[in-house]
Amino acid sequence: MYVCVCVCARACMFVDCRLVCTDVKEAAPRHHAVWTRPLWISERYSEQSSFLGSTCFSLADLLQSKDQQLSLNLRTPDDSSSVGTVVVSKGKMGEIEDGEVDHITADMHQKCTLVYESSHGTINDTDNRPMMNAVFKNAICKMYRFQTVDSKWMLVREQMAECTLSFCIPKQLIALYIEEDTCRIQELNGLGELSPHWDNLRKEVISRYDQIIKEYQDTLAELEKLTGPSFKPSCSKGLKYLEFVPINLHTQRMRVTCPRKTDSFYDVVTVGAPAAHSQGFKNGGLQRLLSKYESEKKSCSTAYQCIYYPPQQTARAREILSLVSQLQPLISGLAEQLLQAVQKCSREGLKDTLKSLEEKTEQFVHTLKDELVKSALLALNAARPGYVYKKSTPSSPHEQDSNPSVTTETHTICNNMDGSQTPPKDNRASPLHSDSIPHHKEYDEEEWDRVWASVAKSLNCVIATAKKLQEHDDNIQESTPSHALADVITSHTPAADCHSQLCILVQSLKECVAEVSERASRSMSFVLLQEAACSAAQGLRLQQRRDTVFSQALAALACGFVMRLHAGLEDKGFLTQLPAVGLVAQFESLLSTYSEEIGMLEDMEVGISDLHRVTFKITEAKSEEPVNLQPTVSGRRDHYTVEVPLPHQAFQTLPDELREGKPLRVLPVLFNVGINEQQTIAERFGDISLQERINQKNFEILEGYYKSLTNAVPSECLPCFQTQTGIEELLDTLGQNVVTKKRKNVEILWLAGMICRRMNGIRFTSCKSAKDRTSMSVTLEQCSLLRDEHQLNKDYFVRALDCMRREGCRIENVQKNIKCRKYAFNMLQLMAFPKYYRPPEGTYGKVDS
Repeated sequence: MYVCVCVCARACMFVDCRLVCTDVKEAAPRHHAVWTRPLWISERYSEQSSFLGSTCFSLADLLQSKDQQLSLNLRTPDDSSSVGTVVVSKGKMGEIEDGEVDHITADMHQKCTLVYESSHGTINDTDNRPMMNAVFKNAICKMYRFQTVDSKWMLVREQMAECTLSFCIPKQLIALYIEEDTCRIQELNGLGELSPHWDNLRKEVISRYDQIIKEYQDTLAELEKLTGPSFKPSCSKGLKYLEFVPINLHTQRMRVTCPRKTDSFYDVVTVGAPAAHSQGFKNGGLQRLLSKYESEKKSCSTAYQCIYYPPQQTARAREILSLVSQLQPLISGLAEQLLQAVQKCSREGLKDTLKSLEEKTEQFVHTLKDELVKSALLALNAARPGYVYKKSTPSSPHEQDSNPSVTTETHTICNNMDGSQTPPKDNRASPLHSDSIPHHKEYDEEEWDRVWASVAKSLNCVIATAKKLQEHDDNIQESTPSHALADVITSHTPAADCHSQLCILVQSLKECVAEVSERASRSMSFVLLQEAACSAAQGLRLQQRRDTVFSQALAALACGFVMRLHAGLEDKGFLTQLPAVGLVAQFESLLSTYSEEIGMLEDMEVGISDLHRVTFKITEAKSEEPVNLQPTVSGRRDHYTVEVPLPHQAFQTLPDELREGKPLRVLPVLFNVGINEQQTIAERFGDISLQERINQKNFEILEGYYKSLTNAVPSECLPCFQTQTGIEELLDTLGQNVVTKKRKNVEILWLAGMICRRMNGIRFTSCKSAKDRTSMSVTLEQCSLLRDEHQLNKDYFVRALDCMRREGCRIENVQKNIKCRKYAFNMLQLMAFPKYYRPPEGTYGKVDS
């Protein structure tokens, strides 16, 4: 049931306002009292509003009154006096009564169909869940009533909110950057003694890292002091201490209610293009700067007597460093668990631990077999003081067998499993004692192969001994069930000898893994030292720029993921898709390929691409306190994990895979079409190859994701839409548009957005500040959805579009950013805009944005 409220002030100023009671059901008790929400007067010309008052009424009085209409006194908040009259009447969502059409049509020609507005929170209880309240703040709601093609009414609720992750994610990332760079300094110092040339380069690189750490610490301290709004306004995009914070990050949701249909909602995240505004774009953005840096690094490597490592190898070096640091403590922990399982006589525990130990050690060995590790060890050896080049000769099998180090001793210990030989009495019998690895002056290529192979041999000995214990246990259980394994272990039997051997072998494996980890880590640190030494100042400044852009992009992505997850908690299809193939995150950009915005787009391209290094994990929150519902970030630059906590009740409804913490992928794609007057110049006199390359590349990524999606998830898991065009057909059309030479081909953006929604994806829209062009795009998409999915009358399409742009959430966004309700366009600029991206008269002008 819907209630229209007209408010008259005592001063006889007429205010047209309609209030919709969405939470009143037909079956509600008729004596139930309904309080109207606080009502405000809006004065169109002065753009000011003031609180008027409130009142209440019962449904019984309304339904039993003549013409189903009540005239009520509007009271002040303290109920001390009457300030006007409210006329309440019952409205209908169904057919329009005879004689009403002409009146409504004439009214809509003159007035906007805005029926409710609030700047004090939500008007829908489903958005009041603890998780939503913890992450999304300061919501602004607008509600409209539009006519459908069959002369019925639809109710549209538009809500925009700030996101606490605008500051929460950057602060966590900066802390991780500081931690990682501090570790990098420790790794460089851990390289040991180097020749004077390399030692000086190391000192220079460490000095640069110290400088960056100091800057990051200062930035973090400034961010910790901030209070107030949860977004960075567009006018602050150039401030240095806010450079890690995304520009004007907001969420926007449109909920549509139609007669005899379930509600539908459509979400979008709006954010300024992730870019390093404080660092400027004089020399371009990240994509161009990184390309130039790599080409210059080749020549610099010769001057600095360095080995040139391409980006793929330096990325691999970081990955190996990360893997080694993760796997080494894991293997040591599993080795200890193995001994505990034997002590506790836990057959299942022994079996499971042995399997995990085998998997992790094999992964460790596979990492060490990388040719990059071997070549880096040789380079590090050559950088030692007093290094003398020694030509290595291949070792024959006989020479290797005669080597009294790793292989021989490991073989000896393995032979002891049958109890025929005496195990070594001290740690010198370890498969890899520190003395068994030659010092750097004796190092050759074959030696490293023997070193990492010794880890595998040690593991084989541990497995064989553990299985021997299991066999003894099985035999004893069959012959003398009353004896426990613990009794056998303490006796002087072959099984007891196996147990003591296992202890020695496990200790040897741990020492072996630790020693190899140290050497591999040093070699990879030396690779990164060479990369940094080639151009220490420029390279680390580029890393700073990349950190800045990535921070903005990740904050936006985390915001979108939380919003999409919350929306899909009751969608079984979505929860099936999420762990199977992850989600697509489609970024729509409206930047031009001219002047400074080329640099912004180059920054954005790299920042969005870097999001492929991010995975998400859903966890159970400790409590429903807001602080415990904030997502947390962990990891290093090569890979980050964002943990999203859910309240206990919501977490328990998830599928097992999600509750067990399976990493969830998000595939970022970026499509850009410039629409302003600068894009006109670029298309006629400049270069748009950057835009064409971005769109083509990301179309291929999107197409690949769709193939994975169709192979892994049934079509029933995807959302249903009224329009009959399938995803495959939409992709074909998108592919044709991407290669078509057409000016300002905004159909690329429309198609990409439709495909994203049909694949349960996360939608993002960006321009320079997410304020003006973004507002035009978001409102156009909303009205297009109303037309295509909810049968908005075509005669009302432009009126609905103008209404949203004039009175909706996006003009409020402009007000929040620049304290003025004007889009930053002028008439000449708008002449270059595509038709449906132009705001209505009176809503734009020259302003400082």
